[in-house]
Amino acid sequence: MWAGITIAAIAVADWHSEENISFGFLYLFPMLLVGGCLSRWQMALMAALCTALGEAFDPFPWTMPLGISRVILTFAAFLGAGLYGFESVRSRRAANALLREITKEVELRRSTEEQLEFLVASSPATILTLDAQGRVVLANKAAHRLLGMEPGSLQGQPIAAYLPALATVPPPAQLVPVFQTEMECRGRRQDGEVFLAHVWFSTYQTTSGPRLAAIVFDASEELRDRSEFNLRQILTGSKMLVGALCHEIRNVCGAIAVVHAKLAREPELAANEDFGAFGSLVRGLEKMAGLELRQTTRPMAERIDLRAVLEELRIVIEPSFQEAEISIVWEPAEVIPRVWADREALMQVFLNIAKNSQRVLELEARKQLVVRTSVEGSQVAVRFIDSGPGPVNPEALFQPFQPGAQASGLGLYLSRTFVRAFRGDLQYEPQPRGCCFTVLLAAVPDNEDDRDFAEES
Repeated sequence: MWAGITIAAIAVADWHSEENISFGFLYLFPMLLVGGCLSRWQMALMAALCTALGEAFDPFPWTMPLGISRVILTFAAFLGAGLYGFESVRSRRAANALLREITKEVELRRSTEEQLEFLVASSPATILTLDAQGRVVLANKAAHRLLGMEPGSLQGQPIAAYLPALATVPPPAQLVPVFQTEMECRGRRQDGEVFLAHVWFSTYQTTSGPRLAAIVFDASEELRDRSEFNLRQILTGSKMLVGALCHEIRNVCGAIAVVHAKLAREPELAANEDFGAFGSLVRGLEKMAGLELRQTTRPMAERIDLRAVLEELRIVIEPSFQEAEISIVWEPAEVIPRVWADREALMQVFLNIAKNSQRVLELEARKQLVVRTSVEGSQVAVRFIDSGPGPVNPEALFQPFQPGAQASGLGLYLSRTFVRAFRGDLQYEPQPRGCCFTVLLAAVPDNEDDRDFAEES
C-alpha cells in the first residue's frame, strides 16, 4: 500500500514538473519497500511499471538506441533494488527465527542446568567432578558429609588425600581410552577414618580440558553385613557338623558303656581302679557330647518366596556359567507357592549344588544344567539336572569327609542338614544319563502361620 502511494506520488510529481529534471530514480524506494512482501515475478512486474512511468514522464527526448539501453538499465536497477529488499527481509526473518531458536535453547539449557544443579545438590549419592590434575571441581553436600568436611571446602582440593584410587585414573587422551566403569577401593575421611567405597566413574573431554565424574557409595555397612552373614553361615554349618559328630560320639560312647557294664560284672575288673576310671571317662565324654549336641542351633525357618530366591540364584550363577560355556535352562512352575525355609541357608544349598554341577560340566562335551521347579502335593521340588557323567558311588554322596571329594566333602552333607532343619529334604535321583539332585521344601498352606510351623518343628 505504501509502495503504491509512493509510486503514485512520484508519478504525479514527475508529470507536473516543468523543469528538465527526471524523478524516475525515486522509484527505487518503493521497490525496496515491496521487496519484503512480493515474489520475484511480481517484483519484475513492479519494476516494469516503474520503468514505464519513468519513461512516460521523462522530459528528455527518447531515441531508439539511447532509449532502449536506458530502459534496460532502469529496469535492471529497479529489479535489483527489489531483489535486494527481498533478500534483506528474508535474511532478517531467518536471523530472527534463528535468534528465537537460540533464545529458546538457552532457556531450555538454563532450565536443565538448574534442574541438574538441584538434583546434584540434593542427591543423597556422593557426586564428584575432577580435573586433569585430580583436583575437585564440583562436589555436592553428600560428598562433604561422606568425607566429613564443611560444605564448600572440598572444591580445589586433591582427591588423592581421600580417594587415592581415583587420582590414578588417567585423563582421556588420544592414546588412553575413555573410562566408563566401576571399582571398589578404600577411602579416607578427613578425621582419618577408613571406609570401603564403591565408585562409578567416567572420563570425558570439555572445552576446559579432561574431566572425571564419579559417584561414590559408602559400602562399609554392606561389607560388615556380608562378613557377619558369612560368619553366621560358617558358625551354623560348624554347629551342625559338630552336632552330627557329637551324635556319633554319643552312639559310640553308648556302645562302650554297654560293654563296660557287662565287663563290670567280673569281680576282678570291677575292683580295678583303671577300669573304673575308664568308665568315668566314657560317661564324661558322653555327657560332653550331649551338651554340645543340645547347644547346636538350627536355621530359623520362615515363609519365603521361592521364585525370588531362584531369580537371585540366576543372577549369581549365570555369569560364571556363561564364561564356562555352560547353558542353563530354567523351567519354573506356573504357580509356585511360598515355602518354609531360611532364605540364606536355602541360597547356600542351591549355590552348592549348582557349583558342583559347574565343576563337573567344565570337563564335558555337552554342558547343560536344567533347573526345574514343580509342585508335588504338599511339597515344592526344585531339581538340578545336569548332563554330567553322574556320581560313581551314589550311596556315599551325603557322607562327610568322603574320600575322593573336592575340598572337605562336607558340601552335600551340610546342604542336606540345612534343608532337613526346616522340614525339607535333599535327595539324589538316579538318571539314565546325567545327575539329578532334588530339593524338597514344605509348601505353606494359606491357613498356616509361623507358630504352627514352629510347634511342628
